[in-house]
Amino acid sequence: MLFRWLKQRRRHALLAEPFPAPWLDILHERVVLYRFLAEEEQTKLRDTLRVLIAEKAWEGCKGLELTDEIRVTISALASILLLGMRDSYYDNVVTILVYPEAFRVPEQRPLAGEVAMHGESEHLGEAHLHGPVILSWADIAEDAAQPGYGQNLVFHEFAHQLDMQNGEADGVPLLPRLLRKRWQSIMAQEYKRLCNAADRERRTFLDAYGASDEAEFFAVVTEAFFDQPLELRARHAKLYDVLREYYQVEPARWFERMG
Repeated sequence: MLFRWLKQRRRHALLAEPFPAPWLDILHERVVLYRFLAEEEQTKLRDTLRVLIAEKAWEGCKGLELTDEIRVTISALASILLLGMRDSYYDNVVTILVYPEAFRVPEQRPLAGEVAMHGESEHLGEAHLHGPVILSWADIAEDAAQPGYGQNLVFHEFAHQLDMQNGEADGVPLLPRLLRKRWQSIMAQEYKRLCNAADRERRTFLDAYGASDEAEFFAVVTEAFFDQPLELRARHAKLYDVLREYYQVEPARWFERMG
């Protein structure tokens, strides 16, 4: 209880300070989606990103020097997922690691018996339960500058963090009781639909990577909800509606303002 009170007190003091003018320039110049948020949403985003920057441990990897542009851009995109949520700051995230571009991670593939093939695979991002979020800055900078392609690395990895708030990555974040039954029904139907299309190698609006498992499906549909909401609403109306009820925002309005 005391720790929570101290944290709230620090946050209150932080948000009482004027928002840094250079950070506002970064938002307007680098995070295109910010320009089309409603005024109250912009205010919420600025407050949330300040908390994320202050409370997370940020580390640059492979020689990347962290700058305000990097921290503000990543925090702004992560904050978009929290616009409709109260007092939510990804408390299960401790560290954010940023690579200049895609990074390689060790990989082990079983062959037969106890034999395995060792190698490396290239990743753009990773999210770990009570561990770091790992991101490629090159991809994030492009995502922030060019919304509307249905793919956004920050949305994807931080959706995993919302998913894991209940202790595991299973495609089911913490939900209001009244939403749980409808969520389970719609998400299961849409996941099965994507898996069937992927098995038949059909082109799909949703990224076929979402057919990997339920956790990746939630991350993929979150990307579509925030980055291609008009198309998602037109093609998967029930999916759009259940995500809107969970996230408590209407991203279709942002893209309608873009014209």
